[in-house]
Amino acid sequence: MLFALFLLNPSRAFAIAPSMEPHALPAQEEEGTLTTASDSLRNEESLFVIAEQRGPDREEPVKERSGEENDLTEESAAEEAPRIADPLRPWNKTMYHFNDKFYFWVLKPVTQVYKYVALEPLRIMCNNFFDNLRAPGRFVNNLLQWKTKAAGNEFVRFAFNSTAGLGGLADAAKELLHIQKSPADFGQTLGRYGIGQGFYLVWPILGPSSPRDTVGMVGDYFLYPLSYIDISFVYSAGIYGLETVNKTSFRIGDYEALKEAAIDPYVSLRNAYFQNRKKEVGNNNK
Repeated sequence: MLFALFLLNPSRAFAIAPSMEPHALPAQEEEGTLTTASDSLRNEESLFVIAEQRGPDREEPVKERSGEENDLTEESAAEEAPRIADPLRPWNKTMYHFNDKFYFWVLKPVTQVYKYVALEPLRIMCNNFFDNLRAPGRFVNNLLQWKTKAAGNEFVRFAFNSTAGLGGLADAAKELLHIQKSPADFGQTLGRYGIGQGFYLVWPILGPSSPRDTVGMVGDYFLYPLSYIDISFVYSAGIYGLETVNKTSFRIGDYEALKEAAIDPYVSLRNAYFQNRKKEVGNNNK
């Protein structure tokens, strides 16, 4: 049952190492080089908004504050920061530390070896292939959100990339037709219909979520073509692992930067997740 969740959205799976597809940043003009494509993969759908670093590395000297001033600063920051209920904090912190260790002890080392062995063009083709398989889900969710133009773009992208793109190995729709991806998932769709996130929830391996987004991952699972192929657990695990490791190969360092910049990485990750999902839904009240 847990593995079924793994296939829901591997780009969001183990979100501390991404990026929570969590959702594209504004597109940049292409220059037709592998370097540009790689940079785009590293930057797109990034979960994290890295906090400004404070300390001796800055040009301005750091002034010591009294205990009272520190209390006021913390209270002010708490008021300004996006909030999400965290009633399961003991569970969430335990899962956060589990995922943290999993990233540094398992996922990152495996990804570094994979990155060394697999040439960048191969990794880009692999990323394009799995991304194309998720186009039907983006099409349906954009349609459910009444984003007809975005839904049309996803339909054209899937048809064109599956043919001219050699089964999705190349993003021909972007390179030749200049049609950008329109990220959308079922959790976002539920938010568009007024369903709030509820409370913060961290799953092992899958990372940050909420009750709404957990239900959304189940919905996305049924919109993923590979979920309808009758294959053994071993093959399913291999496919999921390849997709996750391949995506992570373009994003090594993102999580490390968040931890280095944050005073409390757990809180920073929670706020970054909530802020990102809030922005994607496009409703400041959800």
